[in-house]
Amino acid sequence: MGAREDMYGLFTSVNEINLTDDQSGQSAKEGVHKKNISTSYDLQARMSKKGILWNWGYHDEQVAKEINARIPGFLDYDTDGFSEELYFAALREVPIDLDDYADKFVLEVGCGLGEGLNFLSRVIHAKTMVGLDLSEQAVNRANAALSRAGLRYVQGDAENLPFEDGEVDVVVNIESAHNYPRLEKFLQEAARVLKPGGFFTHVDLYTTQRHAFLKELQAKDLGLEWVVERDISSKVQAAIHQRLSPDGSFHKALREQRVGAIQRHMAKRVGPEAVGGSFAGYTDSGSTKLLKKMGVLPSQFMPPVDSYRLYVAKKI
Repeated sequence: MGAREDMYGLFTSVNEINLTDDQSGQSAKEGVHKKNISTSYDLQARMSKKGILWNWGYHDEQVAKEINARIPGFLDYDTDGFSEELYFAALREVPIDLDDYADKFVLEVGCGLGEGLNFLSRVIHAKTMVGLDLSEQAVNRANAALSRAGLRYVQGDAENLPFEDGEVDVVVNIESAHNYPRLEKFLQEAARVLKPGGFFTHVDLYTTQRHAFLKELQAKDLGLEWVVERDISSKVQAAIHQRLSPDGSFHKALREQRVGAIQRHMAKRVGPEAVGGSFAGYTDSGSTKLLKKMGVLPSQFMPPVDSYRLYVAKKI
């Protein structure tokens, strides 16, 4: 199977997971979905530039100032900071002081290449920090580049977490759960591994259907008390707009890449979708529309995202 087929499989699965009104049937196809998703992210792990975080970002001047206060000069080098701001925004909503993590176990589910958790390890100084991802290639790369005392990465399934009951103090989940066929099973697993009084902080993109399903699950007795709900769409869109501006990091990266004119043209036309362009109001260029019509590109990369939300829950 080639890269094109891998990506088509990912888009097909993500769209089906997030646009299905009846979520009860997802378990029957979870094997196919997980294979499509892990294969695609294995490919992306091999291709991604060092330091990449796989999320659409978030921008708020106050959050940026708080990051710079804890890590002076952080935003001056090597990053536009928006993906890191998303992680910081998710963690600061947990009702634990950032200086009180010395005895804590922090687990990130869906850690990708591990850069987000590595960033959080500079913000807080937790006793144990573990990142988990379905992609073996992503985990291998994260361990090779980032693991050290107190920080490691493991391959595993968000719907079957390889941790003991009540082992974790904080579960972090950033722009990953839209890939999970059985969202209810993931929430049950997050609650299972948390200590009583522990916290789950979750941010993700939501279609209308997927958000309605989440609200149904929140009304169930899953062992979680939902204590924070924020629609952060405008903050995410602000980051996307800055990234896609002529002087933003997206076009800067294109200018720095040593690729031919055709590849650069294609990336310039198609790439904005990967960083949330459609959610921020960007529309396809004429060439992209033509490639979709010809079947060279999938007709729909991502499902129509209705909102981007942040939630925090407490283990009862």
